Amino acid sequence: MFPSAAPGPDSFSPPGQPMILGFDPGRQKCGVAVMGVDRSIHYQQVVVADQVIATIQQLRQVLPISLLVMGDQTTAKTWSAKLTQELPQPLRIILVDERYSTLEARDRYWQMYPPQGFRRLIPQGMRTPPRQLDDIVAIVLIERYLERLIG
Repeated sequence: MFPSAAPGPDSFSPPGQPMILGFDPGRQKCGVAVMGVDRSIHYQQVVVADQVIATIQQLRQVLPISLLVMGDQTTAKTWSAKLTQELPQPLRIILVDERYSTLEARDRYWQMYPPQGFRRLIPQGMRTPPRQLDDIVAIVLIERYLERLIG
């Protein structure tokens, strides 16, 4: 159901707080993350685009997701319509400015997964993360939404 490389909903009991689903829309792949209002990350994964609806449905079965926060660029309009049509119980969708989110996700990657060995010697601006960052972009989008609420 969910890859073991990323935290999956099967690995914990449902939290007692509302969850926010972050969604970085794309044509081929999408970033999906679920975060509590306390900013704890409960799930993150890069998902093939044609599996996103099923992934969201599975996550909603085990997590109290109350809101979907999505980037407002690239394919946002198409995905917004698709999510509204195809999810059995539509979620409220909030669009968030996603400009520079990939750059922010790149920096966040190195905070979450500090370089090991000789990679520590390479300046951060010259390092390339060894994987796709769409899931971390989804986390950044949720945090931008929460900052907008607070700030």
